[in-house]
Amino acid sequence: MIACDRYENAPAMQVSDASEVFSMLDGKALRAAVEKHKPDVIVPEIEAIDTATLAELEKEGWRVAPSAKAVQLTMNRDGIREFAARELGLLTSNYRFAESREEAIAASQEVGVPCIVKPVMSSSGKGQSTAKKLEEVGPAWDYAVENMRGDRPRVIVEEFIKFDSEITLLTVATKDGVIFCAPIGHRQEAGDYRESWQPAGIPQEALHSARFQARKVVDALGGHGIFGVEFFVRGDQAIFSELSPRPHDTGMVTLISQFPNQFELHLRAILGLPIPSIELIAPSASAVILATEESETVSYEGLDDALALGSPRHPVDLRIFAKPKTLKNRRMGIAIARSDNAEEAVGRAKAAASRVKIRYKS
Repeated sequence: MIACDRYENAPAMQVSDASEVFSMLDGKALRAAVEKHKPDVIVPEIEAIDTATLAELEKEGWRVAPSAKAVQLTMNRDGIREFAARELGLLTSNYRFAESREEAIAASQEVGVPCIVKPVMSSSGKGQSTAKKLEEVGPAWDYAVENMRGDRPRVIVEEFIKFDSEITLLTVATKDGVIFCAPIGHRQEAGDYRESWQPAGIPQEALHSARFQARKVVDALGGHGIFGVEFFVRGDQAIFSELSPRPHDTGMVTLISQFPNQFELHLRAILGLPIPSIELIAPSASAVILATEESETVSYEGLDDALALGSPRHPVDLRIFAKPKTLKNRRMGIAIARSDNAEEAVGRAKAAASRVKIRYKS
């Protein structure tokens, strides 16, 4: 395995055979790494990547998983939203795009206030905010542009949907067809997930609709692998929100909730290996461990206290990501837990996460 990232000692590099450090948006550096290492498969795991180069490489015979088309259309929210709404006819929120402060304000008047403003390219909710009044749209534009990825100042202004819940439907495209994991519920704060749980209790009509839409978009994108397809659920409706052509952050709950977990499903689908029926082991949840400061030297305490909350029937576990530095509100790990129901599992995961203390050194 060859791990590539924009900074040294990234988590995957710590277990890889070799590594390269360069900006994923540098097409020449990306091509050079591919031609140097000659991988069997290129597996993009980051939003900010030169998709034009990936498309060229795929045309030349290199394999991109799931596909270059999937990565191109999902790198930016405008690409996948337009594809889903205009070409596939999926049910989405009302939305507009804006490339200036003035256009964002005008867009908010069309979709209505309150509205959500977020950059078309970002990750983990960076740059996303809710404008509750018209005068808040301008500052929301500023915040989105300051926290976007890439060099294109463009945002999506979308209708604020009064939904009952949000779900991620992990959808696996395999050589034998499309299969689904049980829906995953999640809670977001500042545009980023804080807890996720599986299974999410939603109406059967909404689940059928989500599966129909997910299958439609995944089939259209092509390739094999796992897709994290996000929906708002309102009554019996499933309203398409976003899609990631890779394992999903909310799907980290599958490390304890099901077999195979999302990472193994992705690998099996890419390699064309058999996938057994996906077994939901028990209601489970994940809760994030967040940094509160910026530091290049960190340590962790309270791991034993967190793990002590587990039992043979209701295990609790931790995943520390081994990121070399902290940033404010950066995810540094997760706590995962099983219980008799999803609500109890969320409580146990949050309790375990709260016991992990990050120590910072200047």
